[in-house]
Amino acid sequence: MSAIENKAMEDILEARESIISAEEAEELASQEKILKFNEEVEEKKSFIDSKHIKEPLIKEQISQTHVYAKYEDVDKDQLQRDLEEIKANLGPVGEEDYQHLLKLERWGRGATLSGFFMIYVITALEVSIGLSTFGFWTLGIIAAVLIGVGNVGRWANVTHPILHGAYDKVPNIPKQYTKSGYARGNNRYIHWLDWIKPEAWEYEHNIMHHYHLGEDEDPDNVEKNLQWLIQSNIPMWLRRVIVYAFAAVWKPVYYAPNTLRILENKERRKKRLPEITKYQLSPFSVNGEQLWKDFYMPYFVVKFIILPLLFLPLGTSAVFSAFIIIIMAEVYANLHSFLVIVPNHSAEDIYQFSEPHKSQGEFYLRQIMGSVNYNTGTDLIDFSHGFLNYQIEHHLFPNTPQSFQQKMQPLVKEVCKKHNIEYRQESVFKRIAMTIDLMVGKTKVLRVDGV
Repeated sequence: MSAIENKAMEDILEARESIISAEEAEELASQEKILKFNEEVEEKKSFIDSKHIKEPLIKEQISQTHVYAKYEDVDKDQLQRDLEEIKANLGPVGEEDYQHLLKLERWGRGATLSGFFMIYVITALEVSIGLSTFGFWTLGIIAAVLIGVGNVGRWANVTHPILHGAYDKVPNIPKQYTKSGYARGNNRYIHWLDWIKPEAWEYEHNIMHHYHLGEDEDPDNVEKNLQWLIQSNIPMWLRRVIVYAFAAVWKPVYYAPNTLRILENKERRKKRLPEITKYQLSPFSVNGEQLWKDFYMPYFVVKFIILPLLFLPLGTSAVFSAFIIIIMAEVYANLHSFLVIVPNHSAEDIYQFSEPHKSQGEFYLRQIMGSVNYNTGTDLIDFSHGFLNYQIEHHLFPNTPQSFQQKMQPLVKEVCKKHNIEYRQESVFKRIAMTIDLMVGKTKVLRVDGV
């Protein structure tokens, strides 16, 4: 690369250092060098074929009534300065932000413990006086919802910001609340035990999703991932049924194998090996064996064997009842997390991009154009959304605590208004309906091609 290109790359990485860790910056630098090399190869091929290099055409699929600034017309450098000024004015992360995290953690733990206490009450009542079918299912559903809320809260409200390093700079913070100390090794069983291995999700989410949002490299590109369904001859009504069924099991069916695939491809790129494009679910394949051993079995054994067996003193029927309610809680947790996670970047008014961003200001613009917020309000409302209702603010500055996102939102709205950029914010239920329309092929995302 030339001296000017090297300087541009250094400027981008320097800006990123303010919002991500040094480890992530190094990984991004490696990826961008590979992309830059590939671009140079393609440019040389094009030059040989045509004897001149054509500037890419910028196309936007937008409505004739579109009143917002076009992608190419936004002053990206000024946008960068305006947004980074917001973060700078918030000051450093402190004890107040850490206490906010602990409150959210208590709420999640409280929901989980309350759900299991209700299972105890249900099984005790069954043994002592008997329960009607209506009574069992009514109390059982309440218990399942409580456990499910705790499950989603642990992932979205606690694990998510910690693994982004949001609280790393709080003075004297316990190591378990830092990125390097959370859910590492056997602490996974204490801090965050789920179908997903923390290290795999961290790379898939922090690097590949956040810094390739809306690109082909984005592993959570819903429209791209669902082409098998969109291009099929399956009737539209049956496609919707498939999506609803998928939502009930999406963590083990999608997130676990996909995060493992992405992590494996990281190593394959370093070794110049072909990347894996399909999930390896069979336990008799190399990746499949790791999937079952490190992802599925730890969670399955603890959640569906050990926890129900804790009710054995009340009898084998109590163990079976606990097992049924825990299964219900798992389905609810999948549905709840699907509801608040998937619509953040997928609908007919969300933009996707054909090439990587080339500046920090362009990166910020894409996070706004490629994301949507839900309704916000009190901590309770935000907790129920997993704080994913601040998705725009989170994608702009992923290593900020959730308390910062609440403060930033009105300021980010004002910056969007200043630059005439659409700031999307709607009910999560409206957004899930729009997302399902995209998933079944009824609608398509918007695209900015050639940039």
